[in-house]
Amino acid sequence: MMGAEKAELGLEGEAAGSPLPATKMQPLDFEHIGPLATVVESLSGRSKWRRALTSVRVVIFKAKINVLLPFGPLAVMLHYLTGKHQGWVFLFSLIGITPLAERLGYATEQLACYTGPTIGGLLNATFGNATEMIISLYALKNGMIRVVQQSLLGSILSNMLLVLGCAFFAGGLAHPNRDQVFNKASAVVNSGLLLMAVLGLMFPAVLHFTHSEAQYGKSEVSLSRFSSCIMLVAYASYLFFQLKSQRSLYSPIGEEEETSEATEDEEDEKEITQGEAICWLFVLTIWISVLSGYLVDAIQGASESLNMPIAFISVILLPIVGNAAEHASAIMFAMKDKLDITLGVAIGSSTQISMFVIPFCVVVGWMMGQQMDLNFQLFETATLFITVLVVAFMLQEGTSNYFKGLMLILCYLIVAASFFVHVDPNSSDNK
Repeated sequence: MMGAEKAELGLEGEAAGSPLPATKMQPLDFEHIGPLATVVESLSGRSKWRRALTSVRVVIFKAKINVLLPFGPLAVMLHYLTGKHQGWVFLFSLIGITPLAERLGYATEQLACYTGPTIGGLLNATFGNATEMIISLYALKNGMIRVVQQSLLGSILSNMLLVLGCAFFAGGLAHPNRDQVFNKASAVVNSGLLLMAVLGLMFPAVLHFTHSEAQYGKSEVSLSRFSSCIMLVAYASYLFFQLKSQRSLYSPIGEEEETSEATEDEEDEKEITQGEAICWLFVLTIWISVLSGYLVDAIQGASESLNMPIAFISVILLPIVGNAAEHASAIMFAMKDKLDITLGVAIGSSTQISMFVIPFCVVVGWMMGQQMDLNFQLFETATLFITVLVVAFMLQEGTSNYFKGLMLILCYLIVAASFFVHVDPNSSDNK
């Protein structure tokens, strides 16, 4: 009887077990259906709108500096509704461009997280000073050559003295008991490039003021165009040298120990997708271009209404807006004891403007038929030369502290005061 029950139970087990393979196949089917459902959901309109809203929230509403964004539309409205008050139009445009410049730097950093260090370095070189380049090209198109020269000069001075000084000062206060160190070799190369830029700017000015031109009014421009082409070649060689050829020689101090941490941080920093970063770069560049037009058009009126020299507006006020992103990031990295990144932001940005943006504007002006040259006048050229020497002496030891930062900030205040009382000899004809 027991055997019969066991046999019956065995038969029932086989009968019950016969559909087991089909039952085991069901989870496999669901495993295939799951990713398919995810793909379908990602392709749905609801998912795209949700992703777009998340991107807008991260880029627009997350940053506190974006409370200044309404000043841009206010400047446009004030320009068309009144046709006057150029001083207010200038100030509103200046304030409205500040958060856009900061967000442009953020979008570039997000895109660099996906492209890797080499292409990321090129992207930072391209978009890091996009605001200054846009303002300069618009002013160049309007024939305001002196505004172009002075704004680019001011950006170099601001990066080397104000941005680097604030970064050293904040980093020194965050680490008061020791000197912060950075890669001395990279700083020396950047200092050499800055001295080469001073060389390129000095000879056209000396040629002009010594009246030793072979062809008056032509040799100066021809020399500037030739020197600009050479400087562009030098900057391209510098990018290849530092990003490809000798990359390990100029790597940040302690990079081997922080590789895993940097990888984790990079994964955490990816807040938007690669396509969204490209779209935001496009949108922000267009809006900066629009506001730059109103900003440049209002410079003359702002100078008269605010009783400020155009040289002070171009050299001091405009670069502070363009360097908003560099200023914030340089201080942040210095407080985190990442001085190599701080130098890459501040000194690297100055190198890029002097060796790429200025020669690029000369070449573009050549194509436009504008007599843009490297003669930055004696006062501006001397200021740049002394500034490069001061910063080179500060960097020669490979260390920084809050006192060095304080000295750089005080030097910038002297430069700002000098341009406030400086009258541009060519302000009447913009050249």
